[in-house]
Amino acid sequence: MGDVRITRDFPVTPARLFRAITQRAEVLEWWGHDGMTLPDTALDFTREGPWHSEMRDADGNRYRMSGQVTHVDPPHSVGFTWTWHLPEGMRAPESHVTFTVTPAAGGARLTIDHRDLPDDDRAARHETGWTSGPMVRLARHLQSQPH
Repeated sequence: MGDVRITRDFPVTPARLFRAITQRAEVLEWWGHDGMTLPDTALDFTREGPWHSEMRDADGNRYRMSGQVTHVDPPHSVGFTWTWHLPEGMRAPESHVTFTVTPAAGGARLTIDHRDLPDDDRAARHETGWTSGPMVRLARHLQSQPH
């Protein structure tokens, strides 16, 4: 099994960061990578229950994932399961994600723990995925809407 831990500081309050990572309208601003659209999503991390997302790239390739929000502890943490839907109609093994928000010098710190990935290769790909897309987009979103 592979695990990933990513930590990033943002110049906003912990409450502001928590809103940005949980409220649907805000999550849609940073979920995925530049150039992707989100034609079918239910990304409300403010409550426990199911979530899903479909991302499409410029070539029309679809990337579908889903899971269950397992806990919400405002303004500290939210956790959810995660599985990719494979083209053959199968599902990849389930993993677990926790977003934890803590105060940091000059703002708030987001720690993403993505656990129980099937192997180290997939863990490395998820780490690259989180850091090269969503974290960059989240920083831009918070810079444009700091309050």
